[in-house]
Amino acid sequence: MTTVPIKRALLSVSDKTGLIELAQALQDAGAEILSTGGSAKTVRDAGIPVTEVADHTGFPEMMDGRVKTLHPKIHGGLLALRDKDSHVAAMQDHDIGAIDLVAINLYPFEATVASGADFDTCIENIDIGGPAMVRSAAKNHGFVTIVTDPADYSAVVAEISTEGGTTLETRRRLAAKAYSRTAAYDAAIAGWFAGQNGETFPDRMPFAGTKVQECRYGENPHQVAAFYKNAEDRPGIATATQHQGKELSYNNLNDTDAAFELVSEFPSDTPTVAIIKHANPCGVATGATLLEAYEKALKCDPVSAFGGIVALNGTLDGPTAEAIIKVFTEVIIAPDVTEDAKAIIGAKKNLRLLTTGGMADPPQAAKMVKTVAGGFLVQNRDTGKVKEDELRVVTKRAPSDRELADMLFAFRVGKHVKSNAIVYVRDGMTVGIGAGQMNRRDSSRIAAIRAGEAAEMAGDAESLAQGSVVASDAFFPFADGLLAAAEAGATAVIQPGGSMRDQEVIDAADEAGLAMVFTGMRHFRH
Repeated sequence: MTTVPIKRALLSVSDKTGLIELAQALQDAGAEILSTGGSAKTVRDAGIPVTEVADHTGFPEMMDGRVKTLHPKIHGGLLALRDKDSHVAAMQDHDIGAIDLVAINLYPFEATVASGADFDTCIENIDIGGPAMVRSAAKNHGFVTIVTDPADYSAVVAEISTEGGTTLETRRRLAAKAYSRTAAYDAAIAGWFAGQNGETFPDRMPFAGTKVQECRYGENPHQVAAFYKNAEDRPGIATATQHQGKELSYNNLNDTDAAFELVSEFPSDTPTVAIIKHANPCGVATGATLLEAYEKALKCDPVSAFGGIVALNGTLDGPTAEAIIKVFTEVIIAPDVTEDAKAIIGAKKNLRLLTTGGMADPPQAAKMVKTVAGGFLVQNRDTGKVKEDELRVVTKRAPSDRELADMLFAFRVGKHVKSNAIVYVRDGMTVGIGAGQMNRRDSSRIAAIRAGEAAEMAGDAESLAQGSVVASDAFFPFADGLLAAAEAGATAVIQPGGSMRDQEVIDAADEAGLAMVFTGMRHFRH
């Protein structure tokens, strides 16, 4: 039978959204309604007849509600094949009535964990009967309709009204959705339990996400893509509100995430702006105001900033918005926006404006995943941060206070530049960035070229690299990259150290009159 009429339905939900409307529609369609606990009370209080599951099974609910639906009269009614004689006979012999529709959403385990609840409370919010019924109904979708999302109630009700029941196509779609829900639920439990046991990398690593949108395409038009969010409570691209503009593309999402994560490295009392292109910063700066920070960041590489992403670590205001819209920009992301700025951005209908409600916390631990052929790599997020008292001066000359401040800024930015990464900084602004090269010398040279070109565009007589400091995300394996920075006008260098040729590099720095410090921490970003 393609269309199955709904003669008996079981409703057992923790989220009561739309429950009364669903129950009323089922009653109007002539269905008997079974229910449990709070769901039964909600339906009954609305004046809709309902039969408690305990009355249906003849077996009382017990053990604080842990055992109520785990009964042959429930699972037999869900799993029985209505077109198989032996199943029909078993139902008759044991007085098992068929259940044609089940509406279930599970105990709120994920929300309980997110609330910071203790271990025992989290355990009690692991649903057992719910997933069992979901899986039973989904397995037998040839005859049973399983609804796990209140958003599907209206479509199911409409189909019952027009078709006299649910179609096989609908039941298959809902069954697939149901298994996705139980898989995600179990993934959340498994991940939490592993963490409770101190296991960062258990033998089996489940992941789950909820689809936010299907993208128009992936990195290229011939690729399909979608955006999913997980349960991580972290302000950013997955939690942002889009106020205007076209739907974000796959590349927009990736670049915007990179931009916001970068500016989140800087405290809110240090106005900071990053301009990102292809997941790499083309300009980052701090200033007394966000406007000053933006103007400094733009000066670093105004050519690459065209069509870029702008991220701010403070509330976007009117003057800053006025400056940003002078350059073609794809996306602006900030923790908040003033009404004045929103109106200014509104003049650019295709410019996407996102607010996150807060900044990401750099030390917050999380797992990063990258697929490879036949599997995936998993690592913790790079939460490393170098402090001033952890730096080791290795040259004859120690850095000045100004150089030291710029060094720490440059190294923090370098953490968000594709390796091999070289970052030139002067007075709290990047003046040249070399990213993603196969050797460090070329990254140094490219960054120096950017600094020279930026000076020309600004009408400055000398390269912006003059008097700058240089950060390298990893050690210099040879002195050539360091010497390229010295030739460009840099006066100080910050790098992890740890090369077999460290002394050769230190000697070269001393000969060039550079100050150099080792961090002991590397920030590869591939």
